[in-house]
Amino acid sequence: MTPTRLAAGDVNAVGRMLGVLADEWTLLIVQQSLLGATRYAEFAARLPISHSVLSRRLAAMATDDLLKRVRYQDNPPRFEYTATERAQSLWPVLTSIWHWERSWVPEHPEPLPAIRHTVCGAACSPALTCRTCGERVSTGDLTAHWGPSGSWARSIPEVATRRRSHRDRANGASDLFPHTMSILGNRWAFAIMVAAFVGTTRFSEFAGQLGAPPGSLADRLQILVSNDVLDGGYRLTPKGDAVLPIIVTALDWAQRWFVAAEGPAVAVTHIGCGAAFVATLTCDRCNVALRGNDIERGLALDALEC
Repeated sequence: MTPTRLAAGDVNAVGRMLGVLADEWTLLIVQQSLLGATRYAEFAARLPISHSVLSRRLAAMATDDLLKRVRYQDNPPRFEYTATERAQSLWPVLTSIWHWERSWVPEHPEPLPAIRHTVCGAACSPALTCRTCGERVSTGDLTAHWGPSGSWARSIPEVATRRRSHRDRANGASDLFPHTMSILGNRWAFAIMVAAFVGTTRFSEFAGQLGAPPGSLADRLQILVSNDVLDGGYRLTPKGDAVLPIIVTALDWAQRWFVAAEGPAVAVTHIGCGAAFVATLTCDRCNVALRGNDIERGLALDALEC
């Protein structure tokens, strides 16, 4: 599949990523597609989603080249939806979300199953690793700065984030990725996390860098503090530090599939080897690079798994 080419001055890769992925239903539908669901009835049976919302999301995801829509019946017309290469390459993001929610978010009604690496057979934690040198990395090991197409103004999605209505929630939908969506589900929250990873801690600094309305900025900072992602001084907590794999795998995905004429939106460098950082997830037990097909999550595939 060919990446989407962005015109000079257009919304950059970060903005396009937030416009596509900043919706929990989209991520959950991609999960189920990767687990083999292809037909409307299969998605409806596996997800606590209303029919109207499911219909809209499937149509939007076909437009966004996450799903390929193929008619398999004419009367009445029915379609199959299969994951495109663009959707299949989301597995590192989904795996990072799954591991973070399982490790740091106790509010799930039922504990999320562990990840098992089928190559070594062990229950494992995905370790964020530099593809160039093979070293594991954490927040202090990376630097980031805007690239040629980067700016906060160009990182704002063209369309408003698709959010659940109260009616959707009343129809049985639960927050399956509650804390992840407090970050990915809002452009200001994602921007705050990126700024926090490069050392921003003061309200005035966030406001100056992001250009966010003060009320929106204060609201998002309070949500991140209440979720224990930032502390009261707006510094990353251990839980916030652990969000790094979600941020960098989402950024890698965005810059792979949305290519700006001027160059990348964000340049990330691994301090240890000096190379441009590309995220790789490895098994913390055997140190082998993980692949989507080599990961199992729990025993019951009818549960919501990525």
